[in-house]
Amino acid sequence: MGLWRYRELVRNFVVRDLKARYKNSVLGFLWSLANPLLMMIVFTVVAVAVWHRDYRDFPVFFLSGLLAWNWCAGSVVGGTYSITGNAHLIKKVAFPRELLPLSLVLSNGVNFTLAVVPFLLLAAAFGFWPHPLLLLLPVVMLVQVLFLTGVALFLGCLNVYFRDTEQIVDTMMLAWFVLTPIFYSVEDLTQQYARWIYYLNPMASIISTYRLIFYYHSPPDAFFMLRMTVQALLVFVVGYLFFLRRAADFGEEV
Repeated sequence: MGLWRYRELVRNFVVRDLKARYKNSVLGFLWSLANPLLMMIVFTVVAVAVWHRDYRDFPVFFLSGLLAWNWCAGSVVGGTYSITGNAHLIKKVAFPRELLPLSLVLSNGVNFTLAVVPFLLLAAAFGFWPHPLLLLLPVVMLVQVLFLTGVALFLGCLNVYFRDTEQIVDTMMLAWFVLTPIFYSVEDLTQQYARWIYYLNPMASIISTYRLIFYYHSPPDAFFMLRMTVQALLVFVVGYLFFLRRAADFGEEV
């Protein structure tokens, strides 16, 4: 109810974030795909030269995970700065503070959505035509919104009181990238390690589900989807409750 009441403010925050990101940019939102394409080229060369992988399908395999990861990375890093970076609003305007991390997640979600369209065209060029499983895409995106919002709320609040959070997050993102199945498949690992990655890293489950939709054209297991959704919901609830407990003091701390 509260979110619906402030929906226009959320929209304004999202538009503001997008305008700030593409200000004075000639290519505009096309940059949301330019970076993944560059990463794709680099990792494809490595995959062919070092891992001796078939390059014909690797670009689609890699991008089907990287686009979701970019949404994650932008939301987590941006969410960490979302409260401290808007101190002028926190001190002068009365509104639900949780809208700031949420707007960062949604604006990065818009970038993801914009990048999916040219990605599907690229995938079709490699022989991966759009599949009816694309109808599941909004469901997976909603799960990712829940997860990322919970993380952004928690880190954004924590950064108000412990500014070292910014440096820790910047450092940990690389480790998180490596531990997430973006340039490799979880199935390449032993069953024991694969199980723990899914349990401890919700992004691994989310990206694997995107890959089932975009790359394998295979429906995800119902129990797998349920566990992934429960994980995301738990992270959201913990982050939201932690944020609400401290939000009243933000004006004095920032």
